[in-house]
Parts: sequence; structure tokens; C-alpha cells
Amino acid sequence: MTETQAHPTHVESRTRRAVLGAGWGVVATLAMSVLMIAGFATGIAPMPKPIPQALVVQTLGAVPKPALMGLAVLAHLAYGASAGAVLAVALRRVTVARAIGYGVMLWALMGLAWLPYLGWGLFGTGITAKIAAATLLLHLVYGTTLGLLLDRGRVR
Repeated sequence: MTETQAHPTHVESRTRRAVLGAGWGVVATLAMSVLMIAGFATGIAPMPKPIPQALVVQTLGAVPKPALMGLAVLAHLAYGASAGAVLAVALRRVTVARAIGYGVMLWALMGLAWLPYLGWGLFGTGITAKIAAATLLLHLVYGTTLGLLLDRGRVR
């Protein structure tokens, strides 16, 4: 083993953390997506449509349904991966509590920027205040899952 392999450089360590964070970010996004899909399947989701799908339509306009679904899934997974990578690189030690806080921060970003962009008002209150609670729950699932995975892996 060479010395470089035994002692990774700062850049190699950050790259490794980013890759691990992105991978676990995808897993955490899948966890929140399962809950979101269940909400729509049971009719209890207060949103008029899944937020990733609504964002694709708002941004690109009318898109054929297979492309719309593919783009919505891709956008959601890419966003979750990017967010996971940012957290893993930004914090020397990721804990479940810190990741839950990060999930709440992402929820606030969504409620203050993305939902108004859709015309749904702050935190979706232009449609119903239930959107704020439902999306907070989804982001708590994301943060908890991400925190459990990154803390378990002791990302360095």
C-alpha cells in the first residue's frame, strides 16, 4: 500500500464524503418518496400532485406523461443526492439530530421558495395548511434516514 492510499488527502476525503452523502441522500429520498406515494395512493396527501412532478410541469410546461414521471423522479433523486452530499461534506460528524435539523432546513427552503414558485403560497398554505404538515413529515423522514445512514457509516 502506498502512502497516498494509507493517508488519503483532504480532497480525496471530501470526495469520498460527497459520494457517500450522495448515495445515502438517494436512499433517504426513496424513503420519503415511499411515504409520499402511499399518501397519494390512499388519498390522504393534501398536495394536488407530487411536488417533484409539479415542479417539472411548472418549469418545462406540458410534458408527455412517461417523460414527466421520469424527469420528476430524476429531479427528486438528484436533489436528494445533492443535499446528502452537501451535508456529508459540510459537517465533520453527521448525527441523527443534525440531519433531522438539516431536513427541517430543506423543508423551510421548499416552503419558502419551491412551493411559492408553484403558485401554492408559502408552505403550500395557498391551497391548504395541511401541505406544511405533510411536507414537514416527509422531510423529517429524509433527515432521520440520512442521519441514521451517515452516522452509522461514520463518514470521514
